[in-house]
Amino acid sequence: MLPIKPKAADFDLSSVVWMSSEGSRTIEDPIEIAFMGENILMRNGGDKDGAILVFTQAEWDAFVAGAIDGEFDYER
Repeated sequence: MLPIKPKAADFDLSSVVWMSSEGSRTIEDPIEIAFMGENILMRNGGDKDGAILVFTQAEWDAFVAGAIDGEFDYER
């Protein structure tokens, strides 16, 4: 049986340190991430009370590898 993946509500978010990239400082709604133990949280920095996505380390690693590999690039 697979372990149950936590939801954002399972975390004490009062001590979370949210980070965004240096390049996003000029973006109105930057993506922010936080590392919570073995999980990575992601949110829209322009909507701090909005939805928070929770990734396992394996999911995060796959996401980062895809970004590096250009999987999310789009043609203009």
